[in-house]
Amino acid sequence: MQIIAERNATPATTQQPKLMDRVRESLRVHRYTLSTERTYCHWIKRFIIFHGKRHPSTMGAAEIEAFLTNLATAERVTASTQNQALHAVLYLYKRVLGVELPWLDGIVRARESKRLPVVLTQRETAALLRHVHGTSGTIIKLLYGTGMRLLEGLRLRVKDLDLERREIVIREGKGDKDRVTVLPASLLDELRDHLAARRMMHDKDLATGHADVELPFAIERKYPKAGQQWSWQYVFAAKDYSVDPRTGVYRRHHLGEWTIQRAVRAAARSAGIPKLVHPHTMRHSFATHLLENGADIRTVQELLGHADVSTTMIYTHVLNRGGQGATSPLDRLIA
Repeated sequence: MQIIAERNATPATTQQPKLMDRVRESLRVHRYTLSTERTYCHWIKRFIIFHGKRHPSTMGAAEIEAFLTNLATAERVTASTQNQALHAVLYLYKRVLGVELPWLDGIVRARESKRLPVVLTQRETAALLRHVHGTSGTIIKLLYGTGMRLLEGLRLRVKDLDLERREIVIREGKGDKDRVTVLPASLLDELRDHLAARRMMHDKDLATGHADVELPFAIERKYPKAGQQWSWQYVFAAKDYSVDPRTGVYRRHHLGEWTIQRAVRAAARSAGIPKLVHPHTMRHSFATHLLENGADIRTVQELLGHADVSTTMIYTHVLNRGGQGATSPLDRLIA
């Protein structure tokens, strides 16, 4: 009787993964960052909820346009935010659902306004750097001295610092590209002291069994023990352990972005700088001050990692001294 029952039993149906799980899996396969994954998932959920939780496979161009129109008119988001939402929805259709329809490329993207970056003068930068301290201060000075983006600085590994050659290798930067930038000589002693303290922290992690660090996919597969090696450790590690949101592994991550963001804002207030200053302002100031001091724009382009020199050209605006270098008639009149 038991044999007959086993023969008549129907096999369990394989449950298909949920849509958002498929989205996350696709983003991870294509090596998108965690911040991009969260952003895309946010906009895809917003798109689905906006249309009464209908499945995206039942919708098309009209629904996408209605969603974007609502963002622009009712919610009055910026053009960059509207385009961000569009990219997320298009990713859903092209990469996850595998929908290749002509209307995908015909969707009109919002025209972004051209805004000049906020740049500190060299005097303002010096004033701000006098009000930064500790590990946060080292990172802020490094952002200004190298032109790195905030996450590029926070994700630095020990092996990426070459104190002898005074250079930093930035791995997997924007566009998944590597580049080399200058390491300021004025920070060498500060970095040596920081690395000595960081090594002590790593030795304690080894003793407690929490020295493993997140690695790129290929490295983690080929060398499972590499995550415990000193060379792969984050230079600027968090003080406490945390759970990796993707893998669920309990380990030490790099320092959080918000720590540096708050430190920059506090330093700007203490220095009495009335401009809206954030960590990326240090990168803008790095490029502008290099050009002011006579650096070649192609050199600045390489240090910043811009694919097109036209992107770097925006920093030449300060060299004109306003009004394309013209002298105001009021100054001539008073003189």
